[in-house]
Amino acid sequence: MPTTPLRRCAEFAAAAWLCIALACCAAHRACEAGGCAGDAEITKALNTRIYDRPQFATADIRVQTIGGVVYLYGLVDTNPERATIESLARGIAGVKRVVNSIEVRNFIR
Repeated sequence: MPTTPLRRCAEFAAAAWLCIALACCAAHRACEAGGCAGDAEITKALNTRIYDRPQFATADIRVQTIGGVVYLYGLVDTNPERATIESLARGIAGVKRVVNSIEVRNFIR
């Protein structure tokens, strides 16, 4: 039977599906072995890291994790504080990406 473009497309789709399935299976096994943190664990770990630091005791930071992507919201006093919180988030196992929407307060002096 000659190979048609439709058949090649179907073979490619089947091969791609198999690759994705194998990658997901490997990731699932790694998580079961304790290698991955779930969204709730990531959020809890980051909140602990943030609020254990005295400079953030009065910060108004909200953390949400969805599918390993950490979303940061709130207000801090300086840009270095904003960068530090983002760095803390990136240092947690299981974090795929950080979306930093933290704003720096504008003080009028």
